[in-house]
Amino acid sequence: MAEKQDKAPAKKRDLGKLLQVAFAVLNLAVMGAGGYMVYASTMGWQNPVITEEMAERELASVSDEADTAPLVYTMDKFTVNLGGEPKRTIRLEVNLQMLGKEGFEEVMEPENRAKARDRIVRLLNDKAFADLDSIQGKLFLKDKIAGEVNGILRRGIVKDVFFSDFVVQ
Repeated sequence: MAEKQDKAPAKKRDLGKLLQVAFAVLNLAVMGAGGYMVYASTMGWQNPVITEEMAERELASVSDEADTAPLVYTMDKFTVNLGGEPKRTIRLEVNLQMLGKEGFEEVMEPENRAKARDRIVRLLNDKAFADLDSIQGKLFLKDKIAGEVNGILRRGIVKDVFFSDFVVQ
């Protein structure tokens, strides 16, 4: 009986060592296959060749993109009474980031400028101090202003609204 007990632990150790060797071999095989895949995918790779003509075309495309870059239109400052109690006033300066030159020119037309100011004033008159006190309220106001001005414009699009001056008293 003593001989049977000695053989059982020896088989467990042999099985543990066999599993360790099998995992080591499997690990080496996977690492070798990954290394080969990386090597095979880089075969035939060459440094890109840049010619003067290609550089000029790239420069021309970048300058074309600069012509269509967003433009910022700064509106005159607003001083408006807020709704709600207690009565408060707000003074803010609104900057509209326009997509493209056409939209910028459209928002600068006197008729559209007057309509945009009127809609923003009406929007601010409906707001209470509690609506504008938090960051979320200011972000919501930005979205509402962009939506109102986009409703006026036919060709142009307001991409974003910035406040360069925002004081509530």
